[in-house]
Amino acid sequence: MPGARLVTEESIYGNLLVSGMIVVQRAHEATSWGTFVGVAGTVIVVWSAHFYAGAVARYSEGKGNETTLGNAVKRSFRNSLGFLIAASLPAIILLLGALRVVPDEVAVSVALWLGVVILGVIGYEAALVRGASLPMRIFGCAATAAFGIAMIALEAVLHR
Repeated sequence: MPGARLVTEESIYGNLLVSGMIVVQRAHEATSWGTFVGVAGTVIVVWSAHFYAGAVARYSEGKGNETTLGNAVKRSFRNSLGFLIAASLPAIILLLGALRVVPDEVAVSVALWLGVVILGVIGYEAALVRGASLPMRIFGCAATAAFGIAMIALEAVLHR
């Protein structure tokens, strides 16, 4: 099904990580550039650790020669790709602010709201893949988007 690849723990976690990093960076009154650098650095470190751990764990799953190291690395990369995709979209918006294509505040706000939209899409797709009715898909969209809205509320409280 279309979109099913985005519905992973990793894509949700990557999205929430970026939203949380934006909130933390903005609480310290970082510019879009500072926020982008903090987000990008954290995403690279956390994704690398996740990818490495996944490769080692997958390699250990095979008995004898059932799982090669190359196959374990490929499976781990495929599994963790949602993390990078979900994290990179808001990061690109932050980069636009850092490059002064859009003002800092606009970049940060759009990046946070894009996180909400991504979470909503993930929730909708998860329900769609399970064959849920339209009202349940909308509920799934709203429930997962609520986590992003909670991040924005946290940002508003911390940034006062």
